[in-house]
Amino acid sequence: MALLFSPPSAASSTHAFFSPLVPPMPFSRLSPIPTRLHLRRRLSYFAVAASVRQDTTVWTPAPLSEVEPAATSLFHISIDISDSSDLATSHTRPGQYLQLRVPNAPKPSFLAIASPPSLAISTGQFEFLVKSVEGTTAEALCALKKGDVVELSPVMGKGFDIARVDPPEEYPTIYIFATGSGISPVRSLIESGFGAHKRSDVRLYYGARNLPRMAYQDRFKQWESSGVKIVPVLSQAEDGWTGETGYVQAAFSRGKREFAPGSTGAVLCGQKQMAEEITSILVADGISTDKILMNF
Repeated sequence: MALLFSPPSAASSTHAFFSPLVPPMPFSRLSPIPTRLHLRRRLSYFAVAASVRQDTTVWTPAPLSEVEPAATSLFHISIDISDSSDLATSHTRPGQYLQLRVPNAPKPSFLAIASPPSLAISTGQFEFLVKSVEGTTAEALCALKKGDVVELSPVMGKGFDIARVDPPEEYPTIYIFATGSGISPVRSLIESGFGAHKRSDVRLYYGARNLPRMAYQDRFKQWESSGVKIVPVLSQAEDGWTGETGYVQAAFSRGKREFAPGSTGAVLCGQKQMAEEITSILVADGISTDKILMNF
């Protein structure tokens, strides 16, 4: 296992652990105090290093162009980056993310980009689906208004490596799983286009507590027309709901699955437990982990 950091060697450190004038004591007689002191020094070293790295982040100010409810506790946030062409062109793959800072908020928030990369180029906009959680930067962001300025870090992450399940003719079956705000990068994937219409079976299992908490329902017809079958799954469904209920992994297990494992891929984004259980099911079905694309 490779170490990310290593403490300075005794030869290079300005704080020698033992004085060269005093013979070192046998290991069994060492006091635990120097060990704790050394640990505190190491932790201090790591904290300073982390602070330096954070300070080197390049932040780009950008105004909000839209803040609208998308579902219960979820907001559609659009940010104008038309004056930041480098930022726009750095979004090259669905599934990438960035950090966002809000004035007076305690720390940056990591947000997956919901819009396809083409939108940043054509309109100069980044779009996000943000869950407002009390006491977080996300809550402060969702309370802002059009014209308010936030700061964005460079785009990060490798995104969904869809090339691992290409060309479409060789991978006709793709299962997509998303829960809650995890639908955000999945929207970017679907609207970027990954040859769904050339594949025989592409399904999105999308889980939420109930319909009022399910974002992007207004896009379902568009997604279906691109070749993606939508399977909504509600864990606390209202009376009269006739669709899938419970958790996404249970709904998928109940369904009849007919596919060739060697030509099937999957995309997962959302709760850790869902991703772990779905992965176990897929692997048991014979699907290679190399064909399971994840984003958290």
